[in-house]
Amino acid sequence: MKRLGKWLKCFTPLTSIVFCLLTGVSVPGQAKGQLPSFGICKPVSERTTEVGCWILADQPVGQIESAEIFWYLDVYPTRPEAEKAKESRGTVVESLGKVWLFTIEKDGWRATLPGERIAKIGPLPVIAGEHYSALFMEAIFNPGMTSAIHTHSGPEAWYTVAGETCLETPQGKLVGRAGGAPVFVPGGPSMLLTATGTEQRRALALILHDSSKPPTTMVHDWTPKGLCKVSPGESNVGGKVSK
Repeated sequence: MKRLGKWLKCFTPLTSIVFCLLTGVSVPGQAKGQLPSFGICKPVSERTTEVGCWILADQPVGQIESAEIFWYLDVYPTRPEAEKAKESRGTVVESLGKVWLFTIEKDGWRATLPGERIAKIGPLPVIAGEHYSALFMEAIFNPGMTSAIHTHSGPEAWYTVAGETCLETPQGKLVGRAGGAPVFVPGGPSMLLTATGTEQRRALALILHDSSKPPTTMVHDWTPKGLCKVSPGESNVGGKVSK
């Protein structure tokens, strides 16, 4: 089995990534009585419950010149300050009790009006010369919830504030947790996400997708092996791929 090691890199101990644009489509072969999927991702303006998948923003970042790009997460005391610091590839959102400036930029980027740097995630694998859009989401899931099987048209990444997530792909299992090493995957592979552990998962997610394609497509020709049925006491290491 090939590892995804070339795509997995560690930057800050607080960065943990993995995510998917979730739908209410049931997982093929899902056992009767299994916990339901997360539900349809909706605009945050339509939010009526805490638990779920909420779209914070989806906007073009333009042509990316390099094959490597980074996701910067900075926090500001107020929205006006974050808006003042925002540049052409920046997005200001309010989520999980903070005002965030999300920026897709090359290595070494810093805002002219610095905030509190929370994380630098990457390098995210992209195709140099292509045009991309950044879809940002807030994800709050209870342990045991699963996604539909899907794929993305670009790399996906997430910053985990609390909880733990397991992502199964044809290459193996990726586990991300709050306080652990970052995990991110390139666009293309089929995947199934499960909220594992015992604590509610709270995360910020990015799908850096090809602007000419949908960020997420459902997959019907791959069946997961059930690698993410985490048993009590299993040791999960963020950023590792296991059979």
